[in-house]
Amino acid sequence: MTVLMLRPATLDDMIHVQAIYAHHVRTGTGSFEIEPPDLTEMKRRMGEVIERNLPFLVSEVGGFIAGYAYANLYRPRAAYRFTCEDSVYIDPAYQKQGIGQALLSALIEGSAKSGFKQMVAVIGGSDNLGSIRLHERNGFERVGLLPKVGFKFDRWLDSVLMQRAL
Repeated sequence: MTVLMLRPATLDDMIHVQAIYAHHVRTGTGSFEIEPPDLTEMKRRMGEVIERNLPFLVSEVGGFIAGYAYANLYRPRAAYRFTCEDSVYIDPAYQKQGIGQALLSALIEGSAKSGFKQMVAVIGGSDNLGSIRLHERNGFERVGLLPKVGFKFDRWLDSVLMQRAL
């Protein structure tokens, strides 16, 4: 792998971010969305993250966007204002190369600098071992399981809840 660079996402990156996410929506259980959001929606989501002073990052390998990660509010109610939720998605051609680790580490650091105190991961599918292990390696502990709360690809899916202090 060539040199990995992490940086804040730009609006120009969103076409690549949207394509990565669309792949995961169509083929995986990490997201419970059924239809991928379009580019306009992905730009709106990025703007929401940036307005909240939370990180929205991309990873570049050889000038190509290989993955992205962002943090957003865990829940909109005021009492949750110091808790954020992470999202990490990697282009399938770049999985298992340490990109998720680099992105999540930077996301944790950036969220802490923004004043957040807790980070939550809501992982789609209890069989999503790659994501579960990534979060464990970054200090997250499993704090809950919501059995069979999602239905995708003609099967019921759990949500695994993980959490770490920032």
